[in-house]
Amino acid sequence: MTNWLLRASAAGLYFFSAFSFAADDSHEQFKQAERIAWSGNYEAFQQAVAGLDHPLKPYVEMAFYKRHPRLRYETEIDHFLTIYEHTPLEWPVRDSWLSYLKRHNKKARFINYYRDTSDAELKCTYLTYQLDLGALKKPILEQVADLWTVGKSQPKACDRLFSMWSKAGYRTPELVWQRVTNAAQRGQTSLLDYLAKLLPKKEAYLAELYQEVRRDPSSAAGLYRFKQRSAKESEIAVYGVRRLIWRDPELALKAWQKMQAMFTFSKQQKDSVAYRFALALASKGHEEARFWLNKVPHERQDAKLLQWLMSNMLKEQDWEGIAVLFTGRDNLSHGQKYWLAYSYAKRGELDKANTLWREVAVERDYYGFLAAARVGVPIALNSEPLQVPQTLLNKVSQAPGFKRAKALYELERYTDARREWNYLTNTSSDDEKLAASVLAAELDWYDSTIFTLAQIGAWDYVDLRFPMAFKDLFIRYSERNRVDLAWSIAIARRESSFAPDARSSADAYGLMQLLPSTAAYVNNRNKVSKKRLFQPATNIRLGTNYLEYLKRKNEGNEILATASYNAGYHRIKRWLPDEAMPAELWIELIPYTETRDYVKNVMAYRQVYHTKLGRDGNILAAVLDMKIAK
Repeated sequence: MTNWLLRASAAGLYFFSAFSFAADDSHEQFKQAERIAWSGNYEAFQQAVAGLDHPLKPYVEMAFYKRHPRLRYETEIDHFLTIYEHTPLEWPVRDSWLSYLKRHNKKARFINYYRDTSDAELKCTYLTYQLDLGALKKPILEQVADLWTVGKSQPKACDRLFSMWSKAGYRTPELVWQRVTNAAQRGQTSLLDYLAKLLPKKEAYLAELYQEVRRDPSSAAGLYRFKQRSAKESEIAVYGVRRLIWRDPELALKAWQKMQAMFTFSKQQKDSVAYRFALALASKGHEEARFWLNKVPHERQDAKLLQWLMSNMLKEQDWEGIAVLFTGRDNLSHGQKYWLAYSYAKRGELDKANTLWREVAVERDYYGFLAAARVGVPIALNSEPLQVPQTLLNKVSQAPGFKRAKALYELERYTDARREWNYLTNTSSDDEKLAASVLAAELDWYDSTIFTLAQIGAWDYVDLRFPMAFKDLFIRYSERNRVDLAWSIAIARRESSFAPDARSSADAYGLMQLLPSTAAYVNNRNKVSKKRLFQPATNIRLGTNYLEYLKRKNEGNEILATASYNAGYHRIKRWLPDEAMPAELWIELIPYTETRDYVKNVMAYRQVYHTKLGRDGNILAAVLDMKIAK
């Protein structure tokens, strides 16, 4: 428990006494009532609800009305939808109710209960029913274009509406081409076959050409395919060459040179190609990267491009170029200031370098800690205590959304719990969000606390943003696997914000985001179930084991091990330079943005936890003396 929480407890601020209940018994009553609701017995459901005193009582009602929508329950459903509109409880019931009304052809009722949604089937049904019941055609049909021009096939419920819209003359050649473009760029082959028939006969081949370039970007280099040298062909050519540059830079460069003699490209098209070429060639370390980076107009030089411009100059040791790049620009990032100072130092302008490094050294991030090591000053955590009035804590703790989130967390229904938490915070003031963060911290909802504070930019509440989550488990397994405690906690903080049930799009699981294959590998080739990976003890044991393995593979280098944790050991080996390079420079030149940022974040988080554990010193100081090489 952090110091400020200890003080709060000593003052008698026990946040949850006002709404505590015998959780086990109460939750069992809720689950029993929910099972009755699922069964569809209305009288038993009514009895169960009437006798239930539980924050999730509306979830019992939701369960019944979602599974058993009937016209005879319309009054109750209408009341439920009115009471819980805009909450996470609304759409499970509304969607089921609308589907029921549609099945029974209750058009007027459907229109009455419809609310705007991204569900194309419901929206098309809503618009069609209005036309069926005599609504003015013009305002209805004017809403159809956005539904029709999407790059995928729409539900059958839209067919009649689209037909009426088309017959009324709203489907223009421009809209057809817009949909061809969207469908081609999404690779929707069957839709393109249909759309080709809607193009003028002499342009029908364009749909196939677009698809061919999508499937194989090198097709764009076959300039014989562009028969008419029209504006539409130029769009396809630009699309193709922008994709080709990532796969075959040499072919893309040659193709673009020839294309410019064939087409009259707009400035916007040329600038988009220059931007994409610059990013692709810089990330690949291509010899023409510098040319294309400088070709991008100043107004299109965003943070991503400036990073590559700087990286290219760092690689070439163009210290003068870095000074020119950043001098005079407003709102330089901490990293840009750090490397501008570095360029000054390399040019012998140490006073200017140290002045700028001292400015960066007051920041609590990777560059701030590096700069502090450069000028020999203590690192700055800039931590502030969070003081929230007890009256506000009481108010938020009594909010129905908070009570529902708390009960759902206790029932381990984490997805529903987070929906309720998001609803609560999205409808709260910043002060109420701070209070909610305090309450969440007391309940060990680490990820909810971290994300809520980030949502309002409350960066300086370090104790809340960097909790000692699952400390006993991290101590036990970090010691067992001989890895630094601050390091292993920092990895988990970066990977999942300490959400035990985290699951990534790549199917990595749990606190330390382990792939099942990785977990099995470090578990003596024994398969580990996904359910077990959601268990903190199992995940931390295997995650710290994997860290130790990567540290050994990288001959004790924890920077390379950290990078390997994100990008994979073999990929990192390919990124190692032939000749020794300063470690801080190697980190800045990591070609994958995700991995580059990952390493910086983990190192910064590790320093925060290093200090929170009562340890002295700046651990990033070692980076300044380290060299990286194959």
